[in-house]
Amino acid sequence: MKKALNKWTAPKSVAPERIIQFGEGNFLRAFVDWIIWNMNAKTNFNGSVVVVQPIDKGMVEWLNGQDCLYHVNLQGRLNGEPVNSLERIDVISRALNPYSQNAAFMALAEQPDIRFIISNTTEAGITFDPTCKFTDAPASAYPGKLVQLLYRRYKTFNGCPSKGLILMPCELIFLNGHHLKECIYQYIELWKEDLGADYEGFKEWFTKYNYVCATLVDRIVPGFPRKDIAAIQEKVGYNDNLVVQAEIFHLWVIEKPENMSIEQLREEFPAEKAGLHVLIAESEKPYHERKVTLLNGPHTVLSPVAYLSGINIVRDACNDPVIGQYIHKVQFEELMETLNLPMDELRQFASDVLERFNNPYVDHQVTSIMLNSFPKFETRDLPGLKTYLERKGELPKGLVLGLAAIITYYKGGTRADGAPIQPNDAQEIMDLLSQLWATGDLRKVAEGVLGATDIIWKESKQDLNTIPGLTDMVEGFLRDIQDKGMVETVKSIL
Repeated sequence: MKKALNKWTAPKSVAPERIIQFGEGNFLRAFVDWIIWNMNAKTNFNGSVVVVQPIDKGMVEWLNGQDCLYHVNLQGRLNGEPVNSLERIDVISRALNPYSQNAAFMALAEQPDIRFIISNTTEAGITFDPTCKFTDAPASAYPGKLVQLLYRRYKTFNGCPSKGLILMPCELIFLNGHHLKECIYQYIELWKEDLGADYEGFKEWFTKYNYVCATLVDRIVPGFPRKDIAAIQEKVGYNDNLVVQAEIFHLWVIEKPENMSIEQLREEFPAEKAGLHVLIAESEKPYHERKVTLLNGPHTVLSPVAYLSGINIVRDACNDPVIGQYIHKVQFEELMETLNLPMDELRQFASDVLERFNNPYVDHQVTSIMLNSFPKFETRDLPGLKTYLERKGELPKGLVLGLAAIITYYKGGTRADGAPIQPNDAQEIMDLLSQLWATGDLRKVAEGVLGATDIIWKESKQDLNTIPGLTDMVEGFLRDIQDKGMVETVKSIL
C-alpha cells in the first residue's frame, strides 16, 4: 500500500534557511538540491533551500503539496558498473510564488541566515527589461526581482558587510554570472530615482559585499520518469508525483568572484569536502572549452558516422567494434590534444564522457543530435581542427571524416540497410546541399560546402577552402564513403 508523501509520512530534516533558489524545475531539484542534500549529510553545511518560482505559473503548489519532499532517481555507469539509485531529497523547506506571495518573498531579504542565491531561470531569464518598475510586486525579470530583494536586505541590515549574498546562477549561458551582474547594475541605474539618497550606498554595498560567480553545470536530467513511475512508486512506497530522473554524472564548476578568494568560497560552500564533483576555480573558461570540445565535439561527428554505418543509438555506437574505435580516436587522439588543461584531468573527463555515452538506461538517438549539424561542427569541432593542424602540422582525420559524413548525410537517399535518410535543417542549407549534390561532382560539393560563408559558416565567416589540405581530404572522404561505404572508410583511418 503506497502512502502519500509528506512530512507526516516520511522523516524530514530541519535546517536554517540559507539558500534562496529561483527555479523549481527538474534540473535544479536533481542537481543543486541533490548537491546540498549531500553537503548536509557529509559536512557541517546545515542549510535548507527556499524555492522561489521565477514566473507566475509553475510547480510550487505541487512541491508544497508534498512538503517539498521528492525522490531523485540516478541512472548510468559508475566505474563501468550500472547504477540505478533512488534517494529522497528533503532540503527544500518551502516554496513561494512571488506573484501571489510577494510579502513572503520580500521578507526573505530580512532573514539573517540567508547567504546564497542560486538560479536556473532558463537562458531567457538573465535579461534586462527596461519596462520593469521598482514598485512592481514583483518585477517580471529575474534580475529585477534580485535588485528588489537585495535593496530590502541593504535597508534591513543598514548595509552590513556580512549580510551580502553569494550569487551562483546555473543558466546555460557562458559566463552567466558576468551577464547577471551586468543586468543588476542596469536595474540599479534604471531605478536610481527610486533609490534616491540610498543609490550610491546601495551600489557600493552590492559591489563590495555581494559575490557573483559564473558557473558551468553539467548533468543530463531527463526529468519525470513516465514509463518507470509506477515501478518507482511501488519501490519507494510513496505516491511521489515529483520524482526526477538524472544521469549519475555531475559536474559544477564555480568561478570565484573577483572580491572573494577560492579558499573562502570553498569554506562557505563545502561541496568539494563532501566528495562531490564541484570545482571552485579561478576561471570557468577552460572547463567550458573542455565540455564543448570533449562532450559536444565527439557527439557532433559520431552521430552522422554512426548513422551512415546503420547505427541509431549512441550507446550502440560506443560498443561497435569499428565505430567505438573511431569515437575513441576523435576523443583521445585528436580533440584532447587541442586543450590546455592537465592531461590526466582531460583523460578522466573523456573517460567519464564515454561512460555517459554508454548509459544503459538512455536510448539516445543519433538523429536527435544531428539537427543543425553544421553550426554545431563550427562551434564544437572546427576550433579543435584548426588547433590540431597548428600544433601537429597535419589535419585530424577523424574530425574531417566527421565533416564529410555530415555532408553525405545531407545528400539523402538510403543507408546501406535500406533505411531512408531524411535530413532536416534550415531550408537554405537543405537547398544548397541539394544543388551541390545534384552536380554529381564531389570536388564541387566539397568546395561549395567549405566556401559557404553566408549560409553555413556564419559565425566564423571563414572560407574553409583556405585551410591547407582540407578541401582535398574532404573530397577524398566523400569519394570513399560513396565507393566503399562508411564502415570501410572508418577502418581506413584507424
